[in-house]
Amino acid sequence: MAIPGIRGLDHVGFTVPDLEQAHEFFVDVLGCEFFFELGPFESKGGTWLSEHVNVDDRARFRNRHYRLGNGSNFEIFEYELDGRNEQQPLNSDVGGFHLAFYVDDLDEAVDYLKSRGVKVLGEPTVSGGANEGQRWVYFLAPWGLQFEMVSYPDGKAYEAGRERLLWSPVHPQD
Repeated sequence: MAIPGIRGLDHVGFTVPDLEQAHEFFVDVLGCEFFFELGPFESKGGTWLSEHVNVDDRARFRNRHYRLGNGSNFEIFEYELDGRNEQQPLNSDVGGFHLAFYVDDLDEAVDYLKSRGVKVLGEPTVSGGANEGQRWVYFLAPWGLQFEMVSYPDGKAYEAGRERLLWSPVHPQD
């Protein structure tokens, strides 16, 4: 059973420490298209934020909306709140996550990121098992958000003999 009428992922929302820095990174480095900004918003003594979006009611925030390539939408928040947690979680921490982007040429993409001063973690890694055929590498935003780039121009091992595949921006209609 699924949520009635569910079609798929609409956007990914996350919080950054500095919305201007994030804007520069997402637009000028990653190539996102900026669409609009909302806010600032605050509860003004009420409980709307805690009741509707699980946010401390003392917070004030604004957000911006972006699109990357043929489908990834991002809603990026900056909250103003004394005492907020400033530590970006590691992938191994509860709440830790990463965003993975497909690129056509992983080596070219790594060279580009390095030329822009982006911290790339290690060298591209060759996957095995069900992901054989894929290469990947992690990199960090200036504030520590974790990203991954993947490339599998000839497909992945798990795809052999399957009618339905994991969604990929290479073939978004499938």
